[in-house]
Amino acid sequence: MTYTIVYRIIYRMKVTAILADDLVKSVKALTRSSTITEAITIALKDWVDIYNIKELNKQIKKTPVIIDNGQKIREKNRSL
Repeated sequence: MTYTIVYRIIYRMKVTAILADDLVKSVKALTRSSTITEAITIALKDWVDIYNIKELNKQIKKTPVIIDNGQKIREKNRSL
């Protein structure tokens, strides 16, 4: 019993949200999920990934990566 309570507190969060039916249906269809929970989880993970990519792009814009010699990088990648 205690393990179940700890698991629910640490690893999961139960949320009540009011969402438009059309939006939920669209997300469920686009993610090809069988449940609403799975569809929303996929959509939120994708949103977080996109957000992180945008933040990385901002950082790269401030301090761009300059590659003087692409051959060294290609050789390093091929050796891995």
